[in-house]
Amino acid sequence: MQTTSSNVSFQRDTRAWQLQVWISFGLAVFLCATGLGWLPGQALDRAFMVMGYVFCLSAAFVLAKFVRDNQHGPSASAGDTPMWKLVVWGGFLTAMGLTAWGLLRMEIGETYKAFLAVSWLFLISSAFTLAKTLRDRHEVEIAEVRLQAGREARAEMRGAE
Repeated sequence: MQTTSSNVSFQRDTRAWQLQVWISFGLAVFLCATGLGWLPGQALDRAFMVMGYVFCLSAAFVLAKFVRDNQHGPSASAGDTPMWKLVVWGGFLTAMGLTAWGLLRMEIGETYKAFLAVSWLFLISSAFTLAKTLRDRHEVEIAEVRLQAGREARAEMRGAE
């Protein structure tokens, strides 16, 4: 869907796409929660995996924001230091690596491991898609507000003349 006004066009996601993104994310969360809720074995294994999934999810959102903020090069986001870049990428890779390690070392059936792995990767993928969709919508809203403010300022200047 596009919002057009005075030769300015903003590309917006359709409601169907937004609904699909939210449904996919919700389904991924549900599948992960179901898999972890029924996880056989020790309580410590379940706790480790829940923490791993939450760590991966939060790291995915942070990484998505970091990448988007720096999409036009390092000068685009003046506040990001090389150490922050290391923290963001290191946190994401650590979360993914530790969760994968925990999943591989767990003494459960291969079918169960496959279910947990696929639902976990679905969660991460849908988190990146959700982050992009939300950021796109936010950026269009900001652009529309700025455009409207510019129009109002020009109209006031014409009225003052």
